[in-house]
Amino acid sequence: MVESNAQLDSLFTALSDSTRRSILARVAKVEMSIGEIAECYELTFAAISKHIKVLERANLITKRRRGKEQVVIIVPDTVDVAREHIERYAAMWGSRFDKLEQILKEEK
Repeated sequence: MVESNAQLDSLFTALSDSTRRSILARVAKVEMSIGEIAECYELTFAAISKHIKVLERANLITKRRRGKEQVVIIVPDTVDVAREHIERYAAMWGSRFDKLEQILKEEK
């Protein structure tokens, strides 16, 4: 999957909200209709729909029809993009801290 700045911006914007992270965690366990998701929160159906649209624009979820309902499904590949991006920074900072630790030991 090719990542761009716009894709990463959309992804991390979507993940920055606790309600959207909660929705994502729920649909990671089981496919849910938008109505089923809305029942889990003290928000209006319209507010939940807006959160769903943000997650969908970030390609974190997709929707499909199940009879008259739209079912929300997680897109795990996109979550991997976020993880890989964060892991690059973790490796970089880990390396820097290792070098700092080595320098501090040499000074003793």
